[in-house]
Amino acid sequence: MQLTPFSNITAALAVATVPLVQADGRVAGLEPEWNFDAAFLYYSEGANRVDAYEGVLQATRTNAEDQVLGLTGTLDVLTGASPNGAVPQNQLQTFTRPSGKGEYQIQPGILPLDDSFKDTRAQLNLQWTSPLNRAMGYTSGLHISKEYDYLSLGLNGGLSRDFNQKNTTLSLSGSAFFDTIEPEGGTPIGLSTMAIRKDFPSEEAFQAAFNATRSGSDDRKTTWDLRVGVTQVISRRWVMQANVSYAEVHGYQNDFLKLLSVVDANGTAQHYLYERRPDSRSKVAFFWQSKYHFGPIADISYRYMSDDWDIDSHTLDGRLRFEFGRHSLEPHLRYYTQTAAEFYQPFLTTATALPHYASADYRIGELDTYTLGIKYGYRLDDGHRMALRLSWYHQAPVDGGTSKPGQLQQQDLYPSLDTLMLQSSYHF
Repeated sequence: MQLTPFSNITAALAVATVPLVQADGRVAGLEPEWNFDAAFLYYSEGANRVDAYEGVLQATRTNAEDQVLGLTGTLDVLTGASPNGAVPQNQLQTFTRPSGKGEYQIQPGILPLDDSFKDTRAQLNLQWTSPLNRAMGYTSGLHISKEYDYLSLGLNGGLSRDFNQKNTTLSLSGSAFFDTIEPEGGTPIGLSTMAIRKDFPSEEAFQAAFNATRSGSDDRKTTWDLRVGVTQVISRRWVMQANVSYAEVHGYQNDFLKLLSVVDANGTAQHYLYERRPDSRSKVAFFWQSKYHFGPIADISYRYMSDDWDIDSHTLDGRLRFEFGRHSLEPHLRYYTQTAAEFYQPFLTTATALPHYASADYRIGELDTYTLGIKYGYRLDDGHRMALRLSWYHQAPVDGGTSKPGQLQQQDLYPSLDTLMLQSSYHF
């Protein structure tokens, strides 16, 4: 699985180091020198779930021509266990590990968690920004990230044009990513049945059945997106921006760690299938943000996203920054809601025909999330800054009304999740 949920800290650092441009086109308050940002994020879903540790170091160099070079290195480490997609049962359940080497068991009444969810990712981003003239500029960048079973290569570029005495900026940008997925044990064939050792007379028979569920050693995915935006200075205290983006994803989009339970009329699991998602996805999104300084600084944003998987999402984000001399406090509140993908099903039944696509991954089901946080900042001498952010994240999958046969009526098929996030950063 690509570790994208933890890229927000990198984006935050990038925004924090964007220089202010004066009317003559020069960078305000910056000499041609290196500036650095270091940050660390700790993410914890609690006992027996995922813990993540992320470190980021960003170096930015601005020369005399106002050209900016940015280098960002990121290291992520994940440990713990993640839901494998199967439903809890009143009896012991046995699952084959994704690699085919070994198995794990889940006790009765417990949400099935795959404890092989461990990974390390190293990422490097290179970004170059330069003016073309007094009113126009461009940016271009390269991206590479590597995990044990995932390689991502990307490039991006954009143009911007100032109008109205630099109070209005129009921008056009795009990116392309080329990903290679290399699961240990091979790529599962969507909706093929998991092979379990106890069902076969010998290790050779099991291995042959396991290999029959694999389509090869790797697969690929490509993503490209295009974005058009406008930023408008309303007054000395108020600035707004909005953008519209369109993205296409083609290739392997299954999560090779996720399963579906196939249950009978009593709700008892008869076997397990590997999930299968469409190999194409189109997404359109609209984003709006407003910042207003009325003593404190109010930062409010809204994002709407819709795709051809029938997922529609709304995100409302609000921050309020208070400054007290060298100190600052910034409370944060975020609400996110989404509808379910058309092929999302918490389980399948033996009484119905096998669908063309199906996934029990709650992340593409109907879902509400809430984030509540507070950030403390302190401004040191020589332009150095430090900050500490603490956030609580609550995830609440929604019961879409699927009828639950037999013993599934006694099980919690949509458990909520509470997560703690602690982030520290230092600018020097």
